[in-house]
Amino acid sequence: MHPELFTIGDFTVHTYGFMIMLGATLGYFYMSTVVKKELGIPAEKIQNLAILIIVAAFVGGKVFFYFEDPGYYFGTPANMFKGFRTGFVFYGSLLFAIPTVIWYFRKNKWPVLPMLDRIAIAGCIIHVCGRLGCFFAGCCHGLPTESFLGVTFTDPVSQAEPLNTPLHPTQLYEVTWILIIMITLIMFKRHKRFEGQLFFIYIIMYSVGRSIIEIFRGDVRRGFIIDGILSHSQAISLVIIAGTIITMVWLKRKQKLN
Repeated sequence: MHPELFTIGDFTVHTYGFMIMLGATLGYFYMSTVVKKELGIPAEKIQNLAILIIVAAFVGGKVFFYFEDPGYYFGTPANMFKGFRTGFVFYGSLLFAIPTVIWYFRKNKWPVLPMLDRIAIAGCIIHVCGRLGCFFAGCCHGLPTESFLGVTFTDPVSQAEPLNTPLHPTQLYEVTWILIIMITLIMFKRHKRFEGQLFFIYIIMYSVGRSIIEIFRGDVRRGFIIDGILSHSQAISLVIIAGTIITMVWLKRKQKLN
């Protein structure tokens, strides 16, 4: 595809990084507009939140990425800086960002669950842009396929392996699924039964879809718990789904007691 958006002299703008920044900008504008209108929180208060999310997502995404192949990265620390602009695990970003934003909400005495509902939609916006960035960079690609859906990566800068071979565009599969989730959340927003429900729907729907899409993934360094059967992301998905369901049941019981 187009891993490098454009180059001016020695300065190159990578499409992956550009798409991440685009997603962060759109997500910020969505959050700042919605929370001011619906919760009365000033837009400028969201700026610090956005910075915290970016930092937490970056650190978490990198940490989980390194642990997909610890021998390669920790055995030779210099490898950590190869392709530093790319190489992130979404679940790492998510699992670092959630406790960070909850801490920030409580610190500012904001309603945690209503804020998480709005974060869910903003997260979809950011995630769609990020996965499009993956597509342009050639990372997170699928297995070779003879299907009409196959996409062939030819740019030598691309991270896709192998080049010049039709691959499942798993990045676009995920973009499609996240858009479906976002539409579902927007449609369900007025009919939710309790605060936090949109966030839980987002987490469960994404985890289910991600587990299925993993079947078609072909990037070799994503890591497996059971080789060729259960990937790291699928295992994390199962844990997250179970944890989310338990949390929902606990919240419902707590609300009944109150």
